[in-house]
This record gives sequence, C-alpha cells and structure tokens, in this order.
Amino acid sequence: MARKKWRGFSSSQVIMIGFLIAIILGTLLLMLPFASKEAGSAPFADALFTATSAVCVTGLVVQDTATYWTTFGHVIIILLIQIGGMGFITFALAFSMISGRKIGLKQRNLMQDSISAHQLGGIVKLTGFILKMTAAIELLGAALMSPVFIKEYGIVKGLGYSLFHSISAFCNAGFDLMGYKGKFSSLTSYEGNILLNFALVLMIVLGGLGFLTWNDIITNKHHWRKYKMQSKVIIITTSILFIVPAIIFFFFEFNNIGLNTKDRILGSIFMSVTARTAGFNTLDFSLMSEAGLALMIFLMLIGGAPGSTAGGMKVTTPAVMFSNMIAVFRKRSATSFFGRRIDNDVVCNAATIVTMYITLFVTGGCLISRIDALPLGECLFETASAVATVGVTMGITPQLSLASRAIIIVLMYLGRVGGLTIVFATVAENSADKFSRLPQEKLTVG
Repeated sequence: MARKKWRGFSSSQVIMIGFLIAIILGTLLLMLPFASKEAGSAPFADALFTATSAVCVTGLVVQDTATYWTTFGHVIIILLIQIGGMGFITFALAFSMISGRKIGLKQRNLMQDSISAHQLGGIVKLTGFILKMTAAIELLGAALMSPVFIKEYGIVKGLGYSLFHSISAFCNAGFDLMGYKGKFSSLTSYEGNILLNFALVLMIVLGGLGFLTWNDIITNKHHWRKYKMQSKVIIITTSILFIVPAIIFFFFEFNNIGLNTKDRILGSIFMSVTARTAGFNTLDFSLMSEAGLALMIFLMLIGGAPGSTAGGMKVTTPAVMFSNMIAVFRKRSATSFFGRRIDNDVVCNAATIVTMYITLFVTGGCLISRIDALPLGECLFETASAVATVGVTMGITPQLSLASRAIIIVLMYLGRVGGLTIVFATVAENSADKFSRLPQEKLTVG
C-alpha cells in the first residue's frame, strides 16, 4: 500500500484514524440511555468493546446482543458493522458521491489504498460498483433468510432479523440476535436448517472474496484465462481452504457426536467457512478436539481476501509464502503464480504480515492467560479470533477482566486496519535507503 500524503497524514494514517473515529462515535451512541436495557446507560467499557467489535467486524461480545441492547442499539450496531465491513473510506466516499460532490485526486488515492486496488484509474466507477453489489448481495441474503425468520417471528420482526443477519454475514461480523433462545447461543438452534445455512455460507463467502475479485468475475465471467492473477490465486486458495477443512471436520470432528449425515455435512461446511472471519457457529465448540480447535485457529488467522469484508492475514499471504517455499525447494530465484513472477517486496511483506499476526495472537494469549488465570489454549483461541476479526469464542469473553478486554480491543483494532497499514502508518520512510545499502554478509538459517 502506497503511503500517499493527505492533508499532513499518509493514507494509512487516515484509514487508522477513520476507524478510530467510528469506534468512538459508536461507543458514545451505545452509551445513550435508550441504546441498552441497562438502568441508566451502558458502562463505557461494555459500549467500547461492542463498538470496537462491530466496527472491526469481529463479533466478540461481553454482553448478549439480543437481550442487552434495545432496537435502537441493534440499529447502531448494524450500522457500525456496515461501516466497518465496507471500510470507513468507502462509506465516506459513498456519501460524497450521493451528495454530488466531486471526488478529487486525494480522495481517489485514499480509496485505492482502502480497497487495495492496483491502479488509480477507474476508482470512482469501482466504488459505485462496490456500493451497488453490496446492496444487492445483502438484499439477496435477507430474501433467502426471510422465510425462516418470518415463519418464526412474524413479518416485521422476521424481515428485520433477516436484514440484520444478512449484513452481519456479508460483512463477516458474526453478530446475531439469537440470545432470546439462550445467551450467547449464536445459531446453534439452526444447525439442521438447510436454507439458513446456505444463505449464511453464501453471504460469508461473497463478502470474503473481495470487491476486486467480484469485479473480475462479473467482467470476465467464465473466461478463466482473462482473470487477473490475484483473482485466480484468491479463488483457488479460498476453494482449497473451504473443501479440505470441511472434509476434515466431517470425518474427524463431527463423526461421534450424535449428528445425522445431513447435519454433519451442514456443520462441516459451515464451520470451514465461518472459521475464516465470520464468527457465527451452529455447533458447540466444546464438542471439538484440540486438533480441531488448532485447525480453527489456523483458518482464523488466514482470513479472507484482500480488499474484502473479511479479516485475517488474507489468503494471498500464505499462498505467497507457500509458493516461495516451492521456489526455494526447486532452487528458483523468483516466486511465481500462473507464469507470472512475484516481486520480492511482496514476499517480504507476506513474511512480515505472518510474523506480526503470530506475534500478536501468541503474545495476547499469553498475557490474558497470565492475567486471568485461564487455560492458554482457550486464550489463544480468543486472541486469534480477535486479531483475525473472526468472533468465534470458547465462551470466555464475558468473564475477562478489564485488562484482558483492553488487550482484545487492541487486537481487534489492529487486525481490522491490517498489518501493512500499521507498518506504513507508524514507520517513517527512510529516504537514505533508496540510495545506499549496507555491506552484505552471509547468515545461515534453517
């Protein structure tokens, strides 16, 4: 991501500040007396945690969404999710476009960095495409879910529930309104509902593919050779991360817990999809083995595609690292995909992102385990979920101390703005590095 200056700030800094402003405003709105069912108003700590989770499209909560917040609170939460999912910059430019204001070069640069576009040309047209597709997909999801929720809650409430869960799924947020069936129960009461499972999986996958990938698919349709290399890498890697974990879950995780074949298939598919930043769950995580939970952590950290509503280190990152490993095994000088060479800077960025995410989630897990005297495995699951903005949990979120909640808040925020954004926003450019190099010396690794 290029560091283009905008009114004294780089693009990366504007993106980080934008998300921070959204979190602060969301916190203040959730602290209004009529936003929660709490006497007076919601405590600052609870409002801050919820607003951060919503803007960062994570889904971790310290208070049950359905039973603690009022209808007004639910509206604020879903608006924060929409802003966080589309990106603060995209949302701001949408208002500028709707109001008829001219989009200048500075705003176009910001938008390019926000959605990880490769070129500046056509960025306004692409923004319009993103807005239209987002609205169309979320309405489609609401339409698919409406028969289930209308039958259960009536027309008005059923439509509201359908739209809420469609937006939450498309934005990979994981917030739900099922707490009336049991606090923090998520979607466990719908484990065998084919229509709802299909609708949620569809929304999560479409949200996680990325805006640029949609554009490529719609533009080139079935002409695979015309797809951009990045789209090919995203589609193939996403397919592998969808199919292989689903097979593992089906045969090794959900084969001895009393589920029929249909529910095992639905549960396995849903789990392989939701683990990569969605945050919903239809099955109890306590039923899973330690190996299954480790696979969940792996999937969470990978996340979705660049420029998507999903979090994590992004599917292209492990793809680049794997391709680089193959190149080393074959003693080739360059990493490549589909006959195209990958720049060494991209490989270095991928290695940096992997190191950052592993460091953040392990350090955070160890700190929480020490502070709250909780099992390390559960804490690592929680911090992986936070930094990858997933939202699945083993149930320890509500019992965390204020210090541990602060750690989770920081991880959610850093995970949403992205690894390279953090680096470029905080590290100044060293102009001298462009013109000089340090003496080289050999170092043995491995």
